[in-house]
Amino acid sequence: MPKRTRNPLAGAFAKYRLETTVTAAEAVTPTMRRIRLVADEPIGFPYVPGQHVRVELNDPLSVSGLLRPGETLRTYTIWELDPGERAIELRAHLYDGDGIGLRWARAAAPGDRVPIWWPQGDLFTRDAPFHLFAGEETASAAFGPMLRALGPKARVYGALESESPEHDLPMPGPHRLHRVHRHGAPAHSSATLAAAVAELDLPAGDGAAYLAGEARTCQMIRDHLVRDRGWERRSIKVKPFWTPGKRGLH
Repeated sequence: MPKRTRNPLAGAFAKYRLETTVTAAEAVTPTMRRIRLVADEPIGFPYVPGQHVRVELNDPLSVSGLLRPGETLRTYTIWELDPGERAIELRAHLYDGDGIGLRWARAAAPGDRVPIWWPQGDLFTRDAPFHLFAGEETASAAFGPMLRALGPKARVYGALESESPEHDLPMPGPHRLHRVHRHGAPAHSSATLAAAVAELDLPAGDGAAYLAGEARTCQMIRDHLVRDRGWERRSIKVKPFWTPGKRGLH
């Protein structure tokens, strides 16, 4: 990675930005990489499991960055944060296609210098009698830390979709979600995941649902919960990360 020249505007945003170094980058599944970043300074920002950081791939404060902001930062959910080690772990999905985020995730290697911007986002668990999770590979990177944060006595239900069993991202215990597989079917507007959620035996009462991943699939599942199961929309958190032909949903 080429050496970065510090932008004179960076001082005004320094409290929102951390310089980090990649210390590990390896495959977890055929389409998911583990990338570990260690910060130069102590990690003092607030964080709730499920939130994400923005990885700076091109300087957003440069002239070209201001003119083309979509080519500067890419969003990755924090898989695990260890303030004592100043370490941030990511799970980067290697989807089909091209783009600065995908090129970085594929090529990231120990020693690379990577600035990141503070955690943000509103995908996190809330107090509820039970919790429902549904999503595909991109959602699993967010659901992992959310599940880890729930106590062992929490009542957890849900379905995680991937292409095949070898693409299942290992999730932290003790909670387990039902695994389903597309086997070549499209990940967008996924009938596979929608059917898996429809078949879940859920408790009665006011739970909390977290739907993430492909936008159309999330909408299908939300509509099922509202129309067929009588859920209140306010009990359902939808976080679309992607959909065909669109960029920057997350």
